[in-house]
Amino acid sequence: MPAKLNPDKARSALRTSAVLSAQTLLVLAMAYVVLWLLGRAWSVIWPVVVALLLTTLTWPVARFLRYRWKWKPALAAAFVTVLFLVVMAGIIVVIAVPVASQSGELSQGVVDGIQRVREWASGPPLNFGDDDITGAFDAAVERLQASAGNIVNYTLTGVNTVLNGVITTVLALFLMFFFLKDGPRFLPWLSKQLPGRLADDVPAVATRSWDTLGAFVRSQAFVGLLDAVFIGLGLWIVGVPLVLPLAVLTFITAFVPIVGALFAGFVAVLIALVTQGWVDALIVLGIIIVVQQLEGNVFQPMVQSRGLGLHAAVVLLAVTLGGGLAGIIGALLAVPVAALVSVVYVYVREQLSDSPPDPEPEVPPEPDQGEEPATTV
Repeated sequence: MPAKLNPDKARSALRTSAVLSAQTLLVLAMAYVVLWLLGRAWSVIWPVVVALLLTTLTWPVARFLRYRWKWKPALAAAFVTVLFLVVMAGIIVVIAVPVASQSGELSQGVVDGIQRVREWASGPPLNFGDDDITGAFDAAVERLQASAGNIVNYTLTGVNTVLNGVITTVLALFLMFFFLKDGPRFLPWLSKQLPGRLADDVPAVATRSWDTLGAFVRSQAFVGLLDAVFIGLGLWIVGVPLVLPLAVLTFITAFVPIVGALFAGFVAVLIALVTQGWVDALIVLGIIIVVQQLEGNVFQPMVQSRGLGLHAAVVLLAVTLGGGLAGIIGALLAVPVAALVSVVYVYVREQLSDSPPDPEPEVPPEPDQGEEPATTV
Protein backbone atom coordinates (compact mmCIF):
# COMPACT_ATOMS: atom_id res chain seq x y z
CA MET A 1 0.00 0.00 0.00
CA PRO A 2 1.55 3.34 -1.05
CA ALA A 3 2.56 5.71 1.73
CA LYS A 4 0.43 8.79 2.20
CA LEU A 5 1.88 12.25 1.86
CA ASN A 6 2.29 14.22 5.04
CA PRO A 7 0.28 17.45 4.55
CA ASP A 8 2.49 19.44 6.91
CA LYS A 9 5.67 18.42 5.07
CA ALA A 10 4.01 19.12 1.71
CA ARG A 11 2.92 22.62 2.81
CA SER A 12 6.39 23.28 4.22
CA ALA A 13 8.03 22.21 0.94
CA LEU A 14 5.68 24.39 -1.10
CA ARG A 15 6.25 27.34 1.23
CA THR A 16 10.02 26.92 0.97
CA SER A 17 9.82 26.64 -2.83
CA ALA A 18 7.68 29.79 -3.00
CA VAL A 19 10.11 31.76 -0.83
CA LEU A 20 13.10 30.60 -2.85
CA SER A 21 11.33 31.44 -6.11
CA ALA A 22 10.47 34.93 -4.89
CA GLN A 23 14.01 35.53 -3.71
CA THR A 24 15.41 34.27 -7.02
CA LEU A 25 13.10 36.59 -8.96
CA LEU A 26 14.21 39.54 -6.83
CA VAL A 27 17.87 38.71 -7.43
CA LEU A 28 17.29 38.38 -11.19
CA ALA A 29 15.36 41.67 -11.25
CA MET A 30 18.20 43.40 -9.42
CA ALA A 31 20.74 41.89 -11.82
CA TYR A 32 18.67 43.14 -14.77
CA VAL A 33 18.57 46.66 -13.31
CA VAL A 34 22.32 46.64 -12.72
CA LEU A 35 23.02 45.45 -16.28
CA TRP A 36 20.62 48.07 -17.65
CA LEU A 37 22.43 50.81 -15.73
CA LEU A 38 25.78 49.51 -16.95
CA GLY A 39 24.48 49.60 -20.51
CA ARG A 40 23.32 53.19 -20.15
CA ALA A 41 26.69 54.26 -18.73
CA TRP A 42 28.79 52.08 -21.03
CA SER A 43 30.44 55.04 -22.77
CA VAL A 44 32.03 55.90 -19.42
CA ILE A 45 32.53 52.37 -18.10
CA TRP A 46 34.31 51.02 -21.19
CA PRO A 47 37.28 53.47 -20.99
CA VAL A 48 37.60 52.62 -17.29
CA VAL A 49 37.67 48.90 -18.09
CA VAL A 50 40.32 49.40 -20.79
CA ALA A 51 42.36 51.58 -18.44
CA LEU A 52 42.21 48.94 -15.71
CA LEU A 53 43.39 46.25 -18.13
CA LEU A 54 46.27 48.46 -19.29
CA THR A 55 47.13 49.36 -15.70
CA THR A 56 47.42 45.70 -14.70
CA LEU A 57 49.83 45.27 -17.61
CA THR A 58 52.01 48.27 -16.77
CA TRP A 59 51.74 48.41 -12.96
CA PRO A 60 54.74 46.07 -12.29
CA VAL A 61 57.06 48.56 -14.05
CA ALA A 62 55.57 51.52 -12.19
CA ARG A 63 55.79 49.66 -8.89
CA PHE A 64 59.46 48.86 -9.53
CA LEU A 65 60.25 52.51 -10.24
CA ARG A 66 58.32 53.77 -7.23
CA TYR A 67 59.43 51.32 -4.55
CA ARG A 68 62.86 50.26 -5.77
CA TRP A 69 64.23 53.39 -7.37
CA LYS A 70 62.19 55.80 -5.19
CA TRP A 71 60.71 57.72 -8.08
CA LYS A 72 57.88 60.15 -7.40
CA PRO A 73 54.44 58.67 -8.23
CA ALA A 74 53.72 61.26 -10.93
CA LEU A 75 57.13 60.78 -12.55
CA ALA A 76 56.86 56.99 -12.52
CA ALA A 77 53.33 57.08 -13.94
CA ALA A 78 54.32 59.53 -16.67
CA PHE A 79 57.40 57.49 -17.63
CA VAL A 80 55.43 54.23 -17.83
CA THR A 81 52.66 55.87 -19.87
CA VAL A 82 55.16 57.33 -22.35
CA LEU A 83 57.01 54.00 -22.48
CA PHE A 84 53.74 52.21 -23.23
CA LEU A 85 53.00 54.65 -26.08
CA VAL A 86 56.53 54.15 -27.48
CA VAL A 87 56.13 50.37 -27.37
CA MET A 88 52.77 50.58 -29.13
CA ALA A 89 54.24 52.88 -31.78
CA GLY A 90 57.14 50.45 -32.22
CA ILE A 91 54.72 47.58 -32.74
CA ILE A 92 52.86 49.59 -35.38
CA VAL A 93 56.16 50.35 -37.13
CA VAL A 94 57.20 46.68 -37.01
CA ILE A 95 53.94 45.78 -38.73
CA ALA A 96 53.64 48.71 -41.13
CA VAL A 97 57.20 49.10 -42.48
CA PRO A 98 57.67 45.54 -43.84
CA VAL A 99 54.16 45.59 -45.28
CA ALA A 100 54.83 48.92 -47.01
CA SER A 101 58.19 47.72 -48.34
CA GLN A 102 56.57 44.63 -49.86
CA SER A 103 53.32 46.26 -50.93
CA GLY A 104 54.23 45.99 -54.62
CA GLU A 105 54.91 42.28 -54.32
CA LEU A 106 51.71 41.76 -52.34
CA SER A 107 49.57 43.72 -54.81
CA GLN A 108 50.99 41.73 -57.72
CA GLY A 109 50.33 38.56 -55.74
CA VAL A 110 46.71 39.60 -55.23
CA VAL A 111 46.31 40.13 -58.98
CA ASP A 112 47.90 36.77 -59.71
CA GLY A 113 45.69 35.13 -57.08
CA ILE A 114 42.56 36.56 -58.66
CA GLN A 115 43.73 35.35 -62.06
CA ARG A 116 44.35 31.84 -60.67
CA VAL A 117 40.89 31.80 -59.13
CA ARG A 118 39.42 32.87 -62.48
CA GLU A 119 41.33 30.14 -64.32
CA TRP A 120 40.20 27.57 -61.78
CA ALA A 121 36.57 28.68 -62.08
CA SER A 122 36.72 28.43 -65.89
CA GLY A 123 37.76 24.77 -65.70
CA PRO A 124 35.90 21.69 -64.47
CA PRO A 125 33.76 21.19 -62.51
CA LEU A 126 32.46 24.79 -62.60
CA ASN A 127 33.26 25.56 -66.27
CA PHE A 128 32.52 29.27 -65.91
CA GLY A 129 33.09 31.16 -69.15
CA ASP A 130 34.06 34.78 -69.59
CA ASP A 131 30.42 35.69 -70.25
CA ASP A 132 29.35 34.10 -66.97
CA ILE A 133 32.06 35.91 -65.02
CA THR A 134 31.22 39.22 -66.72
CA GLY A 135 27.51 38.72 -66.00
CA ALA A 136 28.23 37.97 -62.36
CA PHE A 137 30.42 41.07 -62.14
CA ASP A 138 27.70 43.26 -63.71
CA ALA A 139 25.10 41.83 -61.31
CA ALA A 140 27.38 42.60 -58.38
CA VAL A 141 27.86 46.18 -59.60
CA GLU A 142 24.10 46.68 -60.00
CA ARG A 143 23.49 45.34 -56.50
CA LEU A 144 26.12 47.69 -55.10
CA GLN A 145 24.52 50.63 -56.89
CA ALA A 146 21.08 49.66 -55.57
CA SER A 147 22.39 49.52 -52.02
CA ALA A 148 24.44 52.71 -52.22
CA GLY A 149 22.40 54.28 -49.42
CA ASN A 150 23.09 51.37 -47.11
CA ILE A 151 26.78 51.53 -47.97
CA VAL A 152 26.85 55.21 -47.01
CA ASN A 153 25.14 54.39 -43.71
CA TYR A 154 27.58 51.58 -43.04
CA THR A 155 30.49 53.90 -43.86
CA LEU A 156 29.21 56.58 -41.50
CA THR A 157 28.70 53.94 -38.82
CA GLY A 158 32.26 52.75 -39.35
CA VAL A 159 33.61 56.30 -39.10
CA ASN A 160 31.62 56.82 -35.92
CA THR A 161 33.02 53.58 -34.52
CA VAL A 162 36.57 54.68 -35.31
CA LEU A 163 36.00 58.06 -33.63
CA ASN A 164 34.55 56.37 -30.56
CA GLY A 165 37.56 54.06 -30.50
CA VAL A 166 39.96 57.02 -30.62
CA ILE A 167 38.09 58.81 -27.82
CA THR A 168 38.03 55.64 -25.73
CA THR A 169 41.76 55.13 -26.25
CA VAL A 170 42.63 58.70 -25.24
CA LEU A 171 40.44 58.50 -22.12
CA ALA A 172 41.87 55.10 -21.22
CA LEU A 173 45.44 56.44 -21.46
CA PHE A 174 44.65 59.41 -19.21
CA LEU A 175 42.89 57.13 -16.73
CA MET A 176 45.82 54.69 -16.82
CA PHE A 177 48.16 57.53 -15.87
CA PHE A 178 45.99 58.51 -12.90
CA PHE A 179 45.55 54.87 -11.83
CA LEU A 180 49.31 54.36 -11.89
CA LYS A 181 49.88 57.61 -10.00
CA ASP A 182 47.15 57.49 -7.35
CA GLY A 183 46.15 53.82 -7.28
CA PRO A 184 47.92 52.84 -4.04
CA ARG A 185 46.06 55.61 -2.19
CA PHE A 186 42.65 54.45 -3.36
CA LEU A 187 42.01 51.66 -0.84
CA PRO A 188 42.92 53.69 2.26
CA TRP A 189 40.67 56.49 1.03
CA LEU A 190 37.86 54.05 0.27
CA SER A 191 38.09 52.45 3.71
CA LYS A 192 37.56 55.85 5.34
CA GLN A 193 34.43 56.52 3.25
CA LEU A 194 32.59 53.27 4.03
CA PRO A 195 30.66 52.55 7.23
CA GLY A 196 30.90 49.51 9.48
CA ARG A 197 32.30 46.26 8.17
CA LEU A 198 32.04 47.52 4.60
CA ALA A 199 35.25 49.40 5.34
CA ASP A 200 36.95 45.99 5.57
CA ASP A 201 34.89 43.91 3.13
CA VAL A 202 34.98 46.18 0.07
CA PRO A 203 38.78 46.79 0.13
CA ALA A 204 39.37 43.06 0.67
CA VAL A 205 37.23 42.15 -2.36
CA ALA A 206 38.85 44.95 -4.38
CA THR A 207 42.34 43.65 -3.57
CA ARG A 208 41.46 40.10 -4.57
CA SER A 209 39.74 41.35 -7.73
CA TRP A 210 42.83 43.35 -8.70
CA ASP A 211 45.08 40.33 -8.25
CA THR A 212 42.68 38.23 -10.33
CA LEU A 213 42.55 40.83 -13.10
CA GLY A 214 46.34 40.94 -13.20
CA ALA A 215 46.46 37.15 -13.45
CA PHE A 216 44.05 37.30 -16.42
CA VAL A 217 46.13 39.85 -18.34
CA ARG A 218 49.37 37.97 -17.70
CA SER A 219 47.87 34.63 -18.72
CA GLN A 220 46.37 36.12 -21.88
CA ALA A 221 49.73 37.66 -22.78
CA PHE A 222 51.44 34.30 -22.21
CA VAL A 223 48.94 32.49 -24.43
CA GLY A 224 49.31 35.16 -27.13
CA LEU A 225 53.09 34.74 -26.96
CA LEU A 226 52.74 30.99 -27.47
CA ASP A 227 50.50 31.59 -30.49
CA ALA A 228 52.91 34.12 -31.98
CA VAL A 229 55.95 31.88 -31.51
CA PHE A 230 54.43 28.68 -32.90
CA ILE A 231 52.58 30.32 -35.81
CA GLY A 232 55.58 32.52 -36.63
CA LEU A 233 57.85 29.47 -36.62
CA GLY A 234 55.47 27.62 -38.95
CA LEU A 235 55.30 30.58 -41.34
CA TRP A 236 59.10 30.83 -41.35
CA ILE A 237 59.47 27.14 -42.16
CA VAL A 238 56.97 27.39 -45.02
CA GLY A 239 58.73 30.49 -46.34
CA VAL A 240 55.88 32.99 -46.08
CA PRO A 241 57.03 36.63 -46.16
CA LEU A 242 56.28 39.16 -43.40
CA VAL A 243 56.81 36.57 -40.65
CA LEU A 244 57.61 39.13 -37.93
CA PRO A 245 54.61 41.42 -38.62
CA LEU A 246 52.29 38.40 -38.75
CA ALA A 247 53.69 37.07 -35.46
CA VAL A 248 53.23 40.47 -33.79
CA LEU A 249 49.70 40.70 -35.21
CA THR A 250 48.94 37.24 -33.82
CA PHE A 251 50.17 38.27 -30.36
CA ILE A 252 48.09 41.47 -30.31
CA THR A 253 44.89 39.88 -31.59
CA ALA A 254 45.21 37.09 -28.99
CA PHE A 255 43.76 39.55 -26.44
CA VAL A 256 40.47 39.40 -28.37
CA PRO A 257 39.24 35.80 -28.01
CA ILE A 258 37.96 33.90 -31.05
CA VAL A 259 37.62 36.87 -33.43
CA GLY A 260 41.24 37.96 -33.02
CA ALA A 261 42.54 34.51 -33.88
CA LEU A 262 40.28 34.31 -36.94
CA PHE A 263 41.44 37.70 -38.20
CA ALA A 264 45.16 36.98 -37.74
CA GLY A 265 44.77 33.55 -39.34
CA PHE A 266 42.88 34.99 -42.31
CA VAL A 267 45.63 37.56 -42.94
CA ALA A 268 48.36 34.91 -42.74
CA VAL A 269 46.55 32.53 -45.13
CA LEU A 270 45.80 35.37 -47.57
CA ILE A 271 49.46 36.46 -47.69
CA ALA A 272 50.57 32.84 -48.16
CA LEU A 273 48.04 32.44 -50.98
CA VAL A 274 49.04 35.55 -52.94
CA THR A 275 52.78 35.00 -52.52
CA GLN A 276 53.30 31.24 -52.33
CA GLY A 277 50.27 29.61 -53.93
CA TRP A 278 47.50 27.22 -52.93
CA VAL A 279 49.69 24.47 -51.48
CA ASP A 280 51.55 26.70 -49.03
CA ALA A 281 48.32 28.51 -48.15
CA LEU A 282 46.71 25.20 -47.20
CA ILE A 283 49.79 24.26 -45.16
CA VAL A 284 49.62 27.62 -43.33
CA LEU A 285 45.92 27.09 -42.74
CA GLY A 286 46.64 23.67 -41.25
CA ILE A 287 49.34 25.11 -38.98
CA ILE A 288 47.02 27.86 -37.75
CA ILE A 289 44.16 25.44 -37.11
CA VAL A 290 46.42 23.11 -35.10
CA VAL A 291 47.92 25.94 -33.03
CA GLN A 292 44.54 27.57 -32.43
CA GLN A 293 43.00 24.28 -31.36
CA LEU A 294 45.85 23.68 -28.93
CA GLU A 295 45.57 27.25 -27.67
CA GLY A 296 41.80 27.26 -27.30
CA ASN A 297 41.37 23.78 -25.87
CA VAL A 298 44.64 23.16 -24.00
CA PHE A 299 46.88 26.16 -23.34
CA GLN A 300 44.34 28.89 -22.60
CA PRO A 301 42.03 26.87 -20.33
CA MET A 302 45.00 25.42 -18.44
CA VAL A 303 46.82 28.71 -17.94
CA GLN A 304 43.72 30.76 -17.15
CA SER A 305 42.18 28.12 -14.91
CA ARG A 306 45.39 27.97 -12.90
CA GLY A 307 45.87 31.75 -12.68
CA LEU A 308 42.21 32.67 -12.17
CA GLY A 309 41.05 29.77 -10.03
CA LEU A 310 38.48 28.72 -12.64
CA HIS A 311 37.97 25.30 -14.12
CA ALA A 312 38.93 24.98 -17.79
CA ALA A 313 35.34 24.13 -18.71
CA VAL A 314 34.15 27.30 -16.98
CA VAL A 315 36.59 29.35 -19.07
CA LEU A 316 35.30 27.82 -22.32
CA LEU A 317 31.66 28.28 -21.34
CA ALA A 318 32.27 31.86 -20.20
CA VAL A 319 33.84 32.84 -23.54
CA THR A 320 30.98 31.17 -25.45
CA LEU A 321 28.30 32.86 -23.34
CA GLY A 322 29.99 36.26 -23.41
CA GLY A 323 30.41 36.16 -27.18
CA GLY A 324 26.78 35.17 -27.64
CA LEU A 325 25.50 37.96 -25.39
CA ALA A 326 27.76 40.88 -26.30
CA GLY A 327 29.84 39.90 -29.33
CA ILE A 328 33.57 40.70 -29.37
CA ILE A 329 33.49 42.79 -26.19
CA GLY A 330 31.56 40.06 -24.41
CA ALA A 331 34.10 37.44 -25.46
CA LEU A 332 36.94 39.73 -24.32
CA LEU A 333 35.44 40.42 -20.89
CA ALA A 334 33.79 37.05 -20.25
CA VAL A 335 36.72 35.38 -18.50
CA PRO A 336 37.69 38.29 -16.20
CA VAL A 337 34.04 38.88 -15.31
CA ALA A 338 33.60 35.20 -14.47
CA ALA A 339 36.76 35.34 -12.36
CA LEU A 340 35.56 38.45 -10.51
CA VAL A 341 32.19 36.82 -9.84
CA SER A 342 34.08 33.83 -8.45
CA VAL A 343 36.13 36.15 -6.21
CA VAL A 344 33.01 37.75 -4.78
CA TYR A 345 31.32 34.37 -4.32
CA VAL A 346 34.32 32.88 -2.51
CA TYR A 347 34.61 35.91 -0.21
CA VAL A 348 30.90 35.89 0.65
CA ARG A 349 31.05 32.15 1.29
CA GLU A 350 34.00 32.67 3.62
CA GLN A 351 32.13 35.34 5.56
CA LEU A 352 29.02 33.16 5.88
CA SER A 353 30.92 30.03 6.81
CA ASP A 354 31.16 28.85 10.39
CA SER A 355 34.82 27.88 10.04
CA PRO A 356 37.40 30.63 9.53
CA PRO A 357 38.93 30.87 6.05
CA ASP A 358 42.35 29.46 5.36
CA PRO A 359 45.00 32.04 6.19
CA GLU A 360 46.69 33.50 3.18
CA PRO A 361 50.50 33.26 3.11
CA GLU A 362 52.13 36.45 4.23
CA VAL A 363 54.37 38.13 1.70
CA PRO A 364 57.42 39.78 3.31
CA PRO A 365 57.57 43.50 2.63
CA GLU A 366 60.04 44.79 0.15
CA PRO A 367 63.05 46.47 1.75
CA ASP A 368 63.26 50.22 1.93
CA GLN A 369 59.78 50.94 0.65
CA GLY A 370 58.54 54.44 1.14
CA GLU A 371 54.89 53.38 1.28
CA GLU A 372 52.88 50.21 1.23
CA PRO A 373 52.04 49.35 -2.41
CA ALA A 374 48.35 48.59 -2.47
CA THR A 375 47.51 46.23 -5.27
CA THR A 376 44.36 47.85 -6.55
CA VAL A 377 43.51 51.09 -8.19
